[in-house]
Amino acid sequence: MLIRVVYDEFQSAKVHDYLLDSLIMQRKIVGFFRSDGYVRIGQDRVRGTGGSYVGHDRRRALKAA
Repeated sequence: MLIRVVYDEFQSAKVHDYLLDSLIMQRKIVGFFRSDGYVRIGQDRVRGTGGSYVGHDRRRALKAA
């Protein structure tokens, strides 16, 4: 899938979704567009941090079967 990004020169382009994390980590982009609008790197929430899961791990049980 292609995602529209904005580079620090305020030029926009479309890049493959698998490149997005790398572009963010390298600080090559200042923002990108997703379905709910424009995301500003460093100001808006980009991704959830996850969290710990306290329940039974069903995936491990399926692998053992």
